[in-house]
Amino acid sequence: MPFRVLPVLVLVAVASAGFAVPQPEAVGRPDVIKIVSSLPRTGSARGQTDTIVAGIRLALHEVDYKLALNGTPYRIEYLDLDDANAAAGQWTAENEISNAVLASRDPDVMVYIGTYNSSAARISMPILNKSHVLMVSPANTAPELTKPGAGGKCEPNCYRPSGEVNYVRVVPTDDLQGSLAAEWAQDLGARKVYILDDTETYGQGVANLFEAHARKIGMDVLGHESIDLKGAEFSALMTKIKTKNPDLIYFGGTTQTKASQVLKDMVKAGMDKCKFMAPDGCHEETMITQTGADILVPGRFYATFGGLTTDRLAVGAGKVFVNKYKELYGKEPSEAYAVYGYECGRVALEAIRRAAKKDRQAILEAGRSIANFDGAAGVKWSFDANGDTTLQMMTGSTVQMVKEDGKDVPHLRWAHDLLPRTTK
Repeated sequence: MPFRVLPVLVLVAVASAGFAVPQPEAVGRPDVIKIVSSLPRTGSARGQTDTIVAGIRLALHEVDYKLALNGTPYRIEYLDLDDANAAAGQWTAENEISNAVLASRDPDVMVYIGTYNSSAARISMPILNKSHVLMVSPANTAPELTKPGAGGKCEPNCYRPSGEVNYVRVVPTDDLQGSLAAEWAQDLGARKVYILDDTETYGQGVANLFEAHARKIGMDVLGHESIDLKGAEFSALMTKIKTKNPDLIYFGGTTQTKASQVLKDMVKAGMDKCKFMAPDGCHEETMITQTGADILVPGRFYATFGGLTTDRLAVGAGKVFVNKYKELYGKEPSEAYAVYGYECGRVALEAIRRAAKKDRQAILEAGRSIANFDGAAGVKWSFDANGDTTLQMMTGSTVQMVKEDGKDVPHLRWAHDLLPRTTK
C-alpha cells in the first residue's frame, strides 16, 4: 500500500533512540485485553478500510470477543482508530503518532493492527517497537520496512530500536508485485511499455521494480517519468507519449495520486487501444467511480493485488471466509483487503492464545513465530525472520461489466492468478 515520502525531521524524531515513547500506565484492567487498529477512516480510502475493520470484527465475533488463557477468562475489546483527518483527506503523521502513543500508554493494548499506508508504518513502527507491542499490517507492501538492503542504509533497523522484530504483515511485498505485473503485461500482449509514477516512494518504488523486470524479460521500455502531482490534468504528457505508440502504460501510484485522471487523459489523447496497468493502490472501487464507465471499457484497465481478491476467494477454499462475512453483514465484502483484515484479527488472537498470558513480550514473540498458519485463503503460510509472510500469491484483476438494475456497471473482477514464471 501507498508509501509517501515524509519530512526527514519527522522520521528522525520518531526513529531516533532519543524519542520519548510513553511507557504504559502501571495498572490496567485485569480481565481485559485490547486490540486496536490504526487505519485511514476518513477520506477516499474509507471504502477499503471499512471492509478491513469488518474483517477484524468478524474474527473477534467468531470467539464472541472472549478468550481463556490458562483458565483465566478475558474480554477482548477492539478500538478502531483513525490515522487520517478531514482536512488532509488521508493519513497524517500527527494522527499516526497519536494512535501509536495511545496504544503504547494503554497497558491493556496487546496488539496493534495497521497500518494501511506503508509510510504511516514508518512512523509508528519504532514507537510500538520500544513498547514491545505486536504490530500486524493488513496492507503494507513497501519492502524496505522489513527487508535488509531494500531501502536506505538504516532500514529496516531504524524501525527496530529495541533490536527485535515486532512488526509482521500478511500481504506480499512490492518486489513481488512489480515483477509479476511486468510478466502479466507481457502475457497480455504488451511489447512496448511507457512507465509513469507519482513521485512518491510507494509508486516510484513499484514502478522501478516493474521497469527492471520488464527490461529483464525483453520488453521495450519506451520511457519512464514522474507526473506532476500538482497538475490538474496530463493532456500534454499523454500527447507526447502517444507519439511513442505504447501497447501499455504502467502507472506506479494510487487512486489518491491521480491515477484516474492519468487514465482519462490517456483515452482523451486518442490512445484508446492502449492498456493501462496499476498496482494495488488503485485496486479499489473508488478508482472505478472516479474514472467512469465511459472510460473503463473491458480490456483497458488492469490492476494487481497482493494476495487473493474477494471474487477469487469465492471460487476456492477462501469461500468459507466470504460466506462467513456475508452471514454476519448481509453482503459480500466490496473490497479486496477485507480478508486481510480478517487474517490480522485471527493472527492477533492466535498470538494471544499461544502466549497464554496477558503479556506484551510473550504475545509479541508468539506472534512473530507463527508458522504453518491455516490462512483464510485456504493456503498455509508462515512469518519469516523479517516478519514477512511466506504467501507468494497475487491476483490480476480487470474491469468487467456487471448487470445492476438492468444496467451494465463496471467493477474490478479477478482475471488471472499471478505466480512467478518459475513456479507456474
